[in-house]
Amino acid sequence: MSVAAAAILLFLILDPLGNVPVFLSLLKPLPPARRRRVLVRELLIALAVLLVFLWLGQWVLLAMHLRQESVSIAGGIVLFLIGLRMIFPTGEGLFGDNPEGEPFIVPMAIPMIAGPSGMAAVMLLGSQAPERMLEWTTALLIAWLATAVILYSATYLYRLLGRGVLIAVERLMGMLLVALSVQMLLDGVAAYLARYPGILRAVVVNGGGVTGFDGRVNRCGAPGFGVASTRATGGCGLP
Repeated sequence: MSVAAAAILLFLILDPLGNVPVFLSLLKPLPPARRRRVLVRELLIALAVLLVFLWLGQWVLLAMHLRQESVSIAGGIVLFLIGLRMIFPTGEGLFGDNPEGEPFIVPMAIPMIAGPSGMAAVMLLGSQAPERMLEWTTALLIAWLATAVILYSATYLYRLLGRGVLIAVERLMGMLLVALSVQMLLDGVAAYLARYPGILRAVVVNGGGVTGFDGRVNRCGAPGFGVASTRATGGCGLP
């Protein structure tokens, strides 16, 4: 994956356009000068969290005995669910109800900017190609900077585009995110099957039967594992 592709993926995951209405509602009770300070603070906190997961994610995986395939499959599932909620939004937003008062870390920095999908994505990038960590950092900074610009100008974008356009763009980004999540899930499954090729050989159809782990064929065509079970029953009945 190139730096540009990684930056686009992270930008879609951060979903700044979809967060514009929520950020405006959260910051509305605050004075204008305070809004800017809070927004900058939350953006920096989110960036720090994502950088920690990017640089230390592979060590976390080693400590928890998790393989890259597991993170890829789990990340694909999480991204798929987030993408679906972007396409079919609920009244509570992507991450549920928002607390009242001045936001601090939750829910703006985490999980709205640095959410579980973003953490899983940067962790996956860092663990798959640790020798390209500087490139992944550049991609993260590009996505974060674009997100910061959009959120910092949220008021102007909301007035310029309107809520309807922002919702349409968010749903389009959700469709792209769903496609990317399916690809990530398939890559994880393919990597897992490549690590254990015996699983594929266990279900290879051969001559009307199914080849088992021992390489023999059940002539009944049932998902048995060799001919021993067929001989034991004298036919194609259950053992």
